[in-house]
Amino acid sequence: MPVKLQAHALTHPGRLRENNEDTVFQKVYADPSEDATGLFLVADGVGGRLAGEAASYWAAEAVKNSLSDLIDHRDPRATLHFEKHTLRQFGSMVASGLNPDDLHDRVLAAVEKANQVVRTYAQNKPDEAWNAGSTLSMALVNGLDAVVANVGDSRTYLLREGQLRQITKDHSVIQRLIDEGQAQPEELHTHTQRHVIYRSLGAKDTVATDVFRLTLAPGDLLLLCTDGLWEMLKSAADIVRLIYDSPSMMAACENLVAAANAAGGEDNIGVVLVRVFE
Repeated sequence: MPVKLQAHALTHPGRLRENNEDTVFQKVYADPSEDATGLFLVADGVGGRLAGEAASYWAAEAVKNSLSDLIDHRDPRATLHFEKHTLRQFGSMVASGLNPDDLHDRVLAAVEKANQVVRTYAQNKPDEAWNAGSTLSMALVNGLDAVVANVGDSRTYLLREGQLRQITKDHSVIQRLIDEGQAQPEELHTHTQRHVIYRSLGAKDTVATDVFRLTLAPGDLLLLCTDGLWEMLKSAADIVRLIYDSPSMMAACENLVAAANAAGGEDNIGVVLVRVFE
């Protein structure tokens, strides 16, 4: 049977901040005769209100438009209007022969385009947004094939049979210190430099992107989130319980956001949840 995808996305400013610099996106194309195709992402802007809000927005738009451009290049009938057309045509083309290598290349090109767009924005508005930047964690899924990309400290997790596994790795100072043995894992949530990241979209002319290939299984869930969620919800068991106890993807996202706010809500919160089923 064709593989199906169900998803929901939600963002919230949190309890301590007036503005919201997180951007989330989810889009699924499903045809009864084909495996579903989906694009999912979270982006966390950095640099303050004028910089961060715009940076995460433009990063998300660039990813979507970059994929649309690639599809248009392969199929002259395709349109650049992402919301109405792109994933439908992309799903059809994947079914007709695109493989994981194609997905991988498209994801890398999309992230690089997002980096260029954010950097151009910052350079063109030096007085307001000279330090604009954004994290990005995204997943491009076709059936049971998934390509995950990450820049910064937003995350993608795989939830399978009750076990939550972090797929991405934070590009943060504290994670680097832990990797080098100069800090303990428990300092991830307490270290004075836990919010400092060393890689983001817009910081340099090019960006190093971590890319992961996954083979999914029916029953799997993908959780994409910004640090406003995972820093507040420190227990994997609590995250799993909140998701499994929720009656829908929408309710699960709402419950995760509510729990992050109940735990302090110290930052903006962005979450996308994806379910794979037949």
